[in-house]
Amino acid sequence: MVYLSSMHEPLRRVIVKRPQEAFKSQKHLDENWKRFNYAEVPEYEEALREYEAFLDILKEHVEEIDFLPEAEETGLDSLYAHDPVKFTPAGAIILKSGKALRQPEAQVYKKFLEEKGIPVIGELEGDAVSDGGDIVWLDNRTIAVGRGYRTNDEAIRQLREITAPFIDEFIEVQLPHDRGEAECLHLMSFLSIVDKDLAVVHSPLMPVFLRQRLIENGVRLVEVPQDEYDNLGCNVLALAPRKVVIPAGNPVTKAGLEEAGATVYEYKGDEISYKGTGGPTCLTCPVMRTT
Repeated sequence: MVYLSSMHEPLRRVIVKRPQEAFKSQKHLDENWKRFNYAEVPEYEEALREYEAFLDILKEHVEEIDFLPEAEETGLDSLYAHDPVKFTPAGAIILKSGKALRQPEAQVYKKFLEEKGIPVIGELEGDAVSDGGDIVWLDNRTIAVGRGYRTNDEAIRQLREITAPFIDEFIEVQLPHDRGEAECLHLMSFLSIVDKDLAVVHSPLMPVFLRQRLIENGVRLVEVPQDEYDNLGCNVLALAPRKVVIPAGNPVTKAGLEEAGATVYEYKGDEISYKGTGGPTCLTCPVMRTT
């Protein structure tokens, strides 16, 4: 069985977590949103409605959806199922978040994968920390990993070793300070690969070498303006090549994608995305994609 080494091939299996299991209740949100550095306290009932609409899009296009259970050890951010693991063609790598509050998610996730019969091929150890949002398959033999506040040098060293059998090139991308250590800047914050020759980017945060590399490799760039970047417009989930999901309220990004031949699905994500800074890629952990 082959898992994945792509960000854009047709999505066949995905892991998610409902707000019922992550947010738990309005009382739980009221007590914890500041601790998790949310922009505002989410409205629980509206979050449930938003999520069901998002899930409806997934159900229309994805054959198998696995739901993470509620766990005492995990917090609000466990809604963002992408970050605790990253998949390779042979199975999952268990990560350890650079956000200390999220670190308990890794072992809960590992147990879940074992129960589902999904192989775990490696696990970060010691001082290594990394989030899945910093690890991007540029193509099926090339991985880019962001070095920033959420992913450190030791994690990059270990990830090089674990992924070596599956790749020809491992690219380290130095991330900017941007808004500081408390904020969440991932490599995927300003880069979404949505086809072999199409990416959605926010160029002001991109290292020059990475931007030039994509262009030289024939990748067309859809540029996200600052106001839409702030609204998670650069956080784009590919359901299949040029078939994508974005948060509503990003008309320039949507128009750019459509002009490049993409079909765009939108969902309202005020409560489940904007307030916790986690768009559709963050809400989903792709397990299998097929060519």
